[in-house]
Amino acid sequence: MKKKVDLIGVQVDCGASKVGASIGPVAIRIAGICEGIRKLGYELEDKGDIIQPKGGASSEKLRNHESVISTCKSLYESTLISLEQEAFPIAIGGDHSLAAGSISATLKHHKGKVGVIWIDAHGDWNDDKITETGNMHGMSFSAVCGHGPDVMVDYGQGPVYADVTKCVQIGGRDIDAEEAKKMKAAGLNVFAIDTIDKLGMQEVMKRAIEIASNGTDGIHLSFDIDSLTPEAAPGTGTKVHSGLTIREAFLAVEMLNESGKLLAMDMVEVNPILDISNKTAKLASELVLSALGKVVY
Repeated sequence: MKKKVDLIGVQVDCGASKVGASIGPVAIRIAGICEGIRKLGYELEDKGDIIQPKGGASSEKLRNHESVISTCKSLYESTLISLEQEAFPIAIGGDHSLAAGSISATLKHHKGKVGVIWIDAHGDWNDDKITETGNMHGMSFSAVCGHGPDVMVDYGQGPVYADVTKCVQIGGRDIDAEEAKKMKAAGLNVFAIDTIDKLGMQEVMKRAIEIASNGTDGIHLSFDIDSLTPEAAPGTGTKVHSGLTIREAFLAVEMLNESGKLLAMDMVEVNPILDISNKTAKLASELVLSALGKVVY
């Protein structure tokens, strides 16, 4: 892995139904992520925070779309600069709409030769036609794979889409019916929570890493903290019961680090308003550090 890390905070929650994730980057920094990264021997540049614009156009099917798209565009530009400067970009958020910007940059830089591993309780494969809520944090994975909405990823730069056969969803347990149909039709690789129960996390991650790294330059990891069971991560806005255990989550990021294939990552949906004593932000920070190589022994 590259020895220079760029940390990019993204203060965005307008893509979600609840406010609060916009202060996630502050909470994650308070939890010690910067000190932890430096302790691992990396050169760290904390690039500060991208802040969602106030107001802007909205619609029933694309809520707050003007603000979401502006934020994603800013993150795209910042992430692309990091990659061009041979740094490892980490976006901390912030709701999951931000991944449309960060992953678009990784795809652009590597000319599409990027696998995506999306660890999340949700599919995030909705679009403006099938969405039940209009919340754009539930559309970003679909967008980066070229299945819409294109406005989330097209900033006039000529978007490069992910090859869906190189993309993996892990931990899904709250996927809308139409969304599931769309994911299946597209050929997305899905290891839902029941598959993890059957195969075990080690086997799931082994298969996921092989899928996402085969024929690519590497992997962009997008990690939603709501993939964990709510008892472990209470500070998130779209909780779903019976998620990943803490150890399953750590095993996932530890195996990704060991693979040597990580190109960039997101850590999203930390909502301090809903948290208990910054518990979720501390967990998010430690998961990032484990993805960077922090070990138990």
